[in-house]
Amino acid sequence: MAQLSRRHVLALGAGALSATRFRRAMAGEAESEAHGMSAFGDLKYPADFHHFDYVNVNAPKGGFFSTIPSGRAYNQSFQTFNSLNAYVLKGDGAQGMGMTFAALMARAGDEPDAMYGLAAKSVAISPDGLVYRFTLRPEAKFHDGTKLTARDAAFSLNILKTKGHPIITQQVRDMLKAEAVDDATLAVIFAAKRGRDVPLFVAGLPIFSQAYYATRPFDESTLDIPLGSGPYKVSKFEVNRFIAFERVKDWWGADLPVNRGSYNFDTVRFDFYRDRDVAFEGFTGRSYLFREEFTSRIWNTRYDFPAITDGRVKRELLPDDTPSGAQGWFINTRREKFRNSRVREALGNAFDFEWTNKTIMYGAYVRTHSPFQNSDMMAIGPPSPEEVALLEPFRGKVPDEVFGQPFVPPVSDGSGQDRALLRKAVQLLQDAGCVMKNGKRMTPQGEAFRIEFLLDEPAFQAHHMPFIKNLGTLGIEATLRLVDPVQFRARRDDFDFDLIIERFGFSTVPGDSLRPYFSSWAAATKGSNNLAGISDPAIDAMVEQLIAADTRPKLVFAARALDRIIRAGRYWVPQWYANTHRLAYWDVFGHPPNLPKYFGAGAPDLWWSVAKSSAASEQAK
Repeated sequence: MAQLSRRHVLALGAGALSATRFRRAMAGEAESEAHGMSAFGDLKYPADFHHFDYVNVNAPKGGFFSTIPSGRAYNQSFQTFNSLNAYVLKGDGAQGMGMTFAALMARAGDEPDAMYGLAAKSVAISPDGLVYRFTLRPEAKFHDGTKLTARDAAFSLNILKTKGHPIITQQVRDMLKAEAVDDATLAVIFAAKRGRDVPLFVAGLPIFSQAYYATRPFDESTLDIPLGSGPYKVSKFEVNRFIAFERVKDWWGADLPVNRGSYNFDTVRFDFYRDRDVAFEGFTGRSYLFREEFTSRIWNTRYDFPAITDGRVKRELLPDDTPSGAQGWFINTRREKFRNSRVREALGNAFDFEWTNKTIMYGAYVRTHSPFQNSDMMAIGPPSPEEVALLEPFRGKVPDEVFGQPFVPPVSDGSGQDRALLRKAVQLLQDAGCVMKNGKRMTPQGEAFRIEFLLDEPAFQAHHMPFIKNLGTLGIEATLRLVDPVQFRARRDDFDFDLIIERFGFSTVPGDSLRPYFSSWAAATKGSNNLAGISDPAIDAMVEQLIAADTRPKLVFAARALDRIIRAGRYWVPQWYANTHRLAYWDVFGHPPNLPKYFGAGAPDLWWSVAKSSAASEQAK
């Protein structure tokens, strides 16, 4: 994903990208200074490393890269933007703004949990693990030439804690404060028993200019271009249509080890479309040059246009070995009609994945079962003794199935209307007090059972229709409401929906990043990612166990225990995932032959232009 650089911001919209635990000094030891930080192990790269192994340090600089959004974080949208402030709740933030800011550290794409110095050249940790001292580089500066100091970094972290997007404020909850000891030294103080991933999340947050915001409100939606310090700056934009960034030619960080071979394009541009089909037509017409394809129908049926045939457009499949996470229809349990888990399970029985995958998606997907899909943190089989020990205090307070086989969605006969599953759904509804009256399913409160699916793009309409039809056979009146992206964001943030589609994933070492998705606090916090409204003391406890885990095995056992409880709650109707990145791009780009495992497609950060005049030709269009 390129929207907020994965190298600088850890824990974006879809979930946390990494977690951390510094090597703590033993009692009596002095602070240990290091050039990076990692979790559960040593750093791969030594202090004197020249560049990351996976980059092309000889990649040419120049050229033009354009794409459409493939991910979103905080207040961003796939289809539009109306603000250049991407770190607060208000407005729809523009893609790519993360490229305009530097952070204290940047992550390595070939390590699951490591960061190395960017604006900070080193970090030291106190013996108790609660104070981190970052030493900033004297050459770091903002785009107007003013020096970037520890005072700017302290201001940025403190204001994000108080006025940032709720996802940010939640994840820095255990950061007590940030203080500038002097211009070069930043001290960040954490709470005892802080989340394991909090320090690393903090080190990846953007650094703002304190002087710039001395006369401007931080938490407002705005189209003023903020003063940045990163490899790019905003060059031009048109609200709702596109935003373009130009490379800072004399950027102070260009020759740092974490940046060599990266940020090669002179111009990076994001284009916005309200409709996926229209966006595809834009790609075939060369309106933009790079596309990650998320629609199997388009991938299988429409890549036969002339530019594909004659080789001007390339298609490429890259493996995706990262945890795939959760995608599905999340059921808003804040609404009384969805409070009963049997009702939620009945809804799941009405969705025929096998038919949908075969008929609509060309068999391209695998069913999702778990928030930790495609990782060793996913629960399989009966719980281990270690999991039982974690779960035992909640016996009788969680469903009995938590202590047995984890829930998996039912497999249909592929007919589109599996009668056995629908009969089971009817029984579940009856048991929950949802009886039929005059041909209509009623809620236990005596009201007609109605469901509204909220959607912001028409490409998903076909996936809803058979689901809605099956709900109708159960006596439930289901409808689909397609709204514009701004209204969708507002309703999502306010939890004003019945069922809504979302996808999120976690790193291989999740920690505090789980709270915005599953905690009782997040269930009541506007703008959080707890869309289902999960509020369960057992889940809260498992999240805390996972955060407190001091070894990888303990983390895995806690994640599996958490997984069992979440799946037993039937909080979502699981959809699907794929273990590949489907890329299509005009033949004007090159990329490293071995893209790093934890960096997705690596575009645009690691790619480069192979067309000598591509920037001029594209900008002239």
